[in-house]
Amino acid sequence: MHRLRLNPYLLLVLTSLFWAGNMVMSRGLRDDLPPVGLAFWRWVIAFACVLPFALPHLKAQWPILRTSWKRVLFLGFFGVPFYNTFSYIAVQYTTATSATLINSFLPILTSVLAFLFLGKRLSRPEAIGGLVSLLGVVLLISRGNPDALLGLGLNTGDLWMLLATLTWSIYTVGLQWRPQGVHPMLLLASLIVVGLCVMAPMYAWELASGASIKLHAGSLAGIVYAGVIAAFLGFVCFNAGVAVVGPAVGSLFIHLQPVFAAILSALLLAEDPQWYHYCGMVLVFGGILLSTRRPNLLAVPGVGAQTRA
Repeated sequence: MHRLRLNPYLLLVLTSLFWAGNMVMSRGLRDDLPPVGLAFWRWVIAFACVLPFALPHLKAQWPILRTSWKRVLFLGFFGVPFYNTFSYIAVQYTTATSATLINSFLPILTSVLAFLFLGKRLSRPEAIGGLVSLLGVVLLISRGNPDALLGLGLNTGDLWMLLATLTWSIYTVGLQWRPQGVHPMLLLASLIVVGLCVMAPMYAWELASGASIKLHAGSLAGIVYAGVIAAFLGFVCFNAGVAVVGPAVGSLFIHLQPVFAAILSALLLAEDPQWYHYCGMVLVFGGILLSTRRPNLLAVPGVGAQTRA
């Protein structure tokens, strides 16, 4: 355990594996785990895991949370209920490999939103990388068929995954205004509370529509995996790794998810990657490498990370 704490790269690799496994699990159990129900109970379990670490800080830091309630609401609204719910909806219609590939577009989209809302100008490598990655995403969602771009066969799941990525990008940009002086576990617990309040009526609507969780050993294991492994442990490993190597290097490990997802999908779901998966992966990765390449990349100091799940 001591060696794990001293090996941030292993922790970041495990994080990508956990999150890729979450996507593959939700794809494999899509008939038994409705998307909103899975997302709701995932966060309930994650909240139960976080709470013992958050409560010791609540009394001392409550005044900060109270005065920063608008920021907490904003981050909780965009950070908790929508990304996972939309991604779970996405894998009802598209493969786990496609979903994780589209998710790799997230850093580029975040850079664009940072430029639009924060005035952070894109460098030439970032602009070129964004265009290359965009070509990869277009190739992926069109399935290599230009007619799909005109609405002839565009995959619904890919559109949901793009929407999920957009909501997470908004959250990531909003992290600039997160309350300072609040323990990360307490902040995460606060965001989960906001997210569950948003998801409760969504879950009620899903139940009223007749979609309910089919309880059996596999579905229960899937929910526990989503809450404990993907949400809680994934968050802890990601933050521990980024605290050492910095956010710039840490974010690059997100792009291991399509690799893990493709392997797990082939092994567990019998999903055979198509040519446009490979081409899209090359373009997305190439664009991201262009946009994130820095001479002093490894010199970025470690800071607190995002509440990714």
